[in-house]
Amino acid sequence: MELEFAQSTPTAAAIARVVMANYAVGEVVSGELLRRGFNQVYGLALADGRRVVARLCAERPRGEPDLAFEAAVLRHLRTRGFPVAASLPAADGEVAIRVRLPEGERALMLFEHVEGEATADLAANIQAFGRGLAQLHAAGDGMDVSTSRYRLDLDHLLRRPLERLLRAPTMNAGLRPSFEALGRRLHERIASLGPLTQVLCHGDAHSDNNFVRAREDGSREAVFFDFDETGPGHLAYELAVYPWWLHPRTVDGVWSDKALARWGQFISAYQEVRPLGDADTAALAPFVAVRQFWLLGEYAGRVPVWGSQAIPTDYLERQVKVLTQWEGLELPMPGAALTADPAA
Repeated sequence: MELEFAQSTPTAAAIARVVMANYAVGEVVSGELLRRGFNQVYGLALADGRRVVARLCAERPRGEPDLAFEAAVLRHLRTRGFPVAASLPAADGEVAIRVRLPEGERALMLFEHVEGEATADLAANIQAFGRGLAQLHAAGDGMDVSTSRYRLDLDHLLRRPLERLLRAPTMNAGLRPSFEALGRRLHERIASLGPLTQVLCHGDAHSDNNFVRAREDGSREAVFFDFDETGPGHLAYELAVYPWWLHPRTVDGVWSDKALARWGQFISAYQEVRPLGDADTAALAPFVAVRQFWLLGEYAGRVPVWGSQAIPTDYLERQVKVLTQWEGLELPMPGAALTADPAA
């Protein structure tokens, strides 16, 4: 009997052999599986003392990973002097290789390993993160984004994820109209704001996809990695990912003083570099809800790998309440930039 596989997990040793056979990096002396989530990520140590990170791309609900554009973004940002974990070409010059697995071929991409502190709740690090994201957007200005397979617009972030969610096996007839109405009102609310600023987005800037490190002069800078979601899109969505990360995603969730302080530090630092217009500011709160729709669509699309109980019906019932509450969500905007940390 021939079995079908949804997604297998190679060992770190197996990935090390694949990397040695396809990349001019020399001997891999050790490796470990760092994370098994949206992708499978491995840390590898090389004989020459370097470390690299291998990402084995998982099947995405949205479609094929846009690896060529991701590599182009990293090259562009590096050329502009912006700190990123650059991708490393395979021995044949390609941006990625194809690995044959029981479920079929999957792409593997290799990256530099970067060191630094987590952003966490340190004010200086949060400010470096906010400034760094603004500098990333400035560095992305002028890049030709016409080759991007994906645009981070309402079709990509809201409509298609909602369609996947409505097809989930744990969705029922009682919940479906509620999600449809919430999605429709959210779309109409954002559309009513008029044209919104477009930037080259990181796509997943929630503070865990960057480190903060000290420069020689003692100032702090953020270095970014994990550009799997990169693409041209709405600035307001890009900035809404961090408050979405901070705000409790529960029915009775309210802003804590700590979360409000972190949001204020972040958005103030961002606006020191790139001030926001009125329409983009007004779009921040509804895009927090858009991010949650995007996440629900990602979960729904991964049922064959993660199982239907990753989004059980009672969880979806709570999500209706959360998203209804978020229709009145407000993001306070500091009236003036916060005083910078002396070490920032």
